[in-house]
Parts: sequence; structure tokens; C-alpha cells
Amino acid sequence: MLSLLGLLTGLLLLIVLTMRGVNLFILAPLCALLVAVTNGIPFWQVAGQSDFVHGYMNGFASFVSSWFLMFLLGSLFGKLMEHTGAADAVALAIINKLGKGHAVAAVVLACAVLTYGGVSVFVVAFSAYPMAVSLFKDANLPRRFIPAALGLGSVTFTMTSAGSPEIQNWIPIQYLKTSPYAGWEVSVVVAIFMAALGYGLLKKMINKAVDQGEHFIGRDSDPVVGERALPHPLLGIIPLIVVLLLSNLLHHSLQQAALIVALAAGVLCLYLLNRRFVQNLDKALNDGVTGALLAIGNTAAVVGFGSVAKLTPAFDQIVHAVVALPGPELLGAAVAVSVIAGVTGSASGGQVIALPEIAPTYLERGVDAEQLHRVVAISSGALDSLPHNGYVVTTIRAICGESHHNAYWPVAVVTVLVPLFGTLLAIVLFQWI
Repeated sequence: MLSLLGLLTGLLLLIVLTMRGVNLFILAPLCALLVAVTNGIPFWQVAGQSDFVHGYMNGFASFVSSWFLMFLLGSLFGKLMEHTGAADAVALAIINKLGKGHAVAAVVLACAVLTYGGVSVFVVAFSAYPMAVSLFKDANLPRRFIPAALGLGSVTFTMTSAGSPEIQNWIPIQYLKTSPYAGWEVSVVVAIFMAALGYGLLKKMINKAVDQGEHFIGRDSDPVVGERALPHPLLGIIPLIVVLLLSNLLHHSLQQAALIVALAAGVLCLYLLNRRFVQNLDKALNDGVTGALLAIGNTAAVVGFGSVAKLTPAFDQIVHAVVALPGPELLGAAVAVSVIAGVTGSASGGQVIALPEIAPTYLERGVDAEQLHRVVAISSGALDSLPHNGYVVTTIRAICGESHHNAYWPVAVVTVLVPLFGTLLAIVLFQWI
């Protein structure tokens, strides 16, 4: 009982204090230490026992060593898209095509194109935010819904879909020996469902707020769109296509390294096509490196928390209870991954911790690896978006300048509730195949 209480208390503190703005690099290990103390885990190495320091750092370091190059190249790709103006050009092309009367749809679609093209979800939010402010201002829509619009296009139906070059779609490959387009038939249906449901719910929330008198309120710090020359939209779209094609074409021969090659080729292609629009290459590269370090560091910090939680008796009890759930095997896998992603506040971190524990069990039971891959990917993008999630904190506070109180609940509807329904739909469809 004390083990479970300590684990839940550590998680609750992690969520609450993250919402209050405490730095994750400090907060995550302190909360993990609380979990360790309440579970009798020694601070330093003791013969025959796991300890806090090695447990936390092994989780932190293993995540960094496995995914640093993907984070780095994804961040460089995104920053070059931003600094060359290619991201703005693609977003503006979508906006001009849809018209300013469809402000919310334009923001969501712009984010979806960039995310599915391989731009890191963190960078997508930075790139699309100026466009979102301009559109919401012209449509006089409450700006507190901008984080939800960015999240719907970035971390739901695109991030975990078949073929996506985002790491949430690639982590299961090393454990299940599948491909990035595993379960693509069901994935297409689920992606369309999630996009439609999320958009419908977001529009309903916005319309209700407008009916109650809410409107756009400008700020002196609002970015201004259109003050610089932009490349042709095709010069931004071509590198996105290069990343998509290479990551899928090279998968069979290079496996996980295919994503590294694809992102590197995308960075090179993007620079060669748009180099005359680069105003400060050193700044673009430095921003990309800094962004990658912060993104992977925040994620790894919470993965370290999850690694300590994994050492507790309560964690084993939770995993065994979930694996023994009645009903479809895929449902148990989805619950396990989603819960652990919620504990770590990270879809990728949840997968890295959960898959070594549950993948062998479900494969031995005869669960199809491709079906398991797709359900794991989709379900990891649900409870991961609790308030302490790195993307949620960064997007709401750092990018959009909002508070959790004003902006989180719309974000939760489209990034937690919608993926949960998407996961259930995927399980149902796989049962029929």
C-alpha cells in the first residue's frame, strides 16, 4: 500500500508543480527520489539491490543515447524551415487556399502537414504560432484556444499515424520488428476519425466561448506575419516529401537508422533549395541544437522518473493487473502504454518503458505485431498529454503565453480524449480484420 501511495504522490507532485512552472530537470529527479524513499529503494548502490541514482540515470541516459540524433536532426530541420521562411510559406499557402473564414481548420492543417513531413512537434508549434495569432485575430476568436488548435494538428492524428516520421511511430519498430506503416489500413480510418472528431469538438468549444462574449485580445508582443520575403511553398514542401519518402523506402534496409538518413537528407535538401532565404545560418543551427537538447532533456528527465517508478512493487502490480484485463489483448496493451505514458508525461518515454515489459507477453499470446504497433502508437498519445507533458507546458506557456487554467482544458479534449476514442476505434477495427 505504501508503495502505491508513494508512486501516486510522486506523480501528483510532478503534475502539480509542473503546472506551477517548476523546471523539469530539477523536479523530475526530486519526485523520483520521493518514490524511491517511500518504496525502500536505496539512494546509492547496495549489493543485490537496485538503487535510485543508477535507476534514474540509466533511464535518462538510455533514452538520450537511443534518440538524440533523431531529436537533433528533427530540430535542425524544423529550425531551418522556420529561419528560411519555408514553414511560413507552406502555412500561408494552406491559409490562402482555405480562406481566413476557416481559421481553425487552416491552423490544424498547417500543423498536420509540417508534423507528417518530419518537423519536430515542438518546432511545429513555434513555426505555426504567428500564423495562428494572425488568423484568430482576423476571425476575432478567443486566443486561449490556439494551443488546442496547434496540438490537434501536431500530436494527435499525424504524430502516431502509419508512415509518420515522428519518433512515436518509430519506437515500436525496435521491439516488434515491424515497419513505420504497420497497420496502415486501420491507421488511415482512425486518423480521419480523430481529425474530424477533434475539429468538431474544438469548433464547438470555440463557438460556445464566442456566444458567451469571448473574443480575441491582442498583445504588444504578438508576432507580425508577412514582414519578410518567403520562398515558394513548393520549396518548403519538397524537403517534407524527401523525409517521408526516404524514411519509408529505406526502412527495410536500414531499420531505425532510416529515420536518421531521411532527416539528414531533408536538412540538406531544405538548405540547398532555400539557402538564399537564410538570414543567419549560425543562429538557425544554434537554435536547432539548443531546441533539441531542451526537448530530449525534458523528455529524458521524466523518463528517468518512470525508470525509478519501474523499480517499485506498485509498478509491477499495475503492469500485471493491466496485462490480466479481460477482453481483447490489444485493450490491455493500450491501457498499459497509456497509463505509463501518463506517468512519464511522454508518449515516447511511455513506449520506451512499457514495450520491453509488455511486448514479449503479448507477442507470445499470438497478438499480431503490426496491430500491436499501431495500437501502442495511438494509445501513447493520449494520457501522455496530462498537464506535466513537455509539449503541453512548452506550447501553453512558452509559445502561446497562456496559463494552464485558461488553455489546458481545450488541449485536454483534443489531445487526451480524442486519442482515447481513436485507440478504442483501432482496437474494434483490428478485431474485425
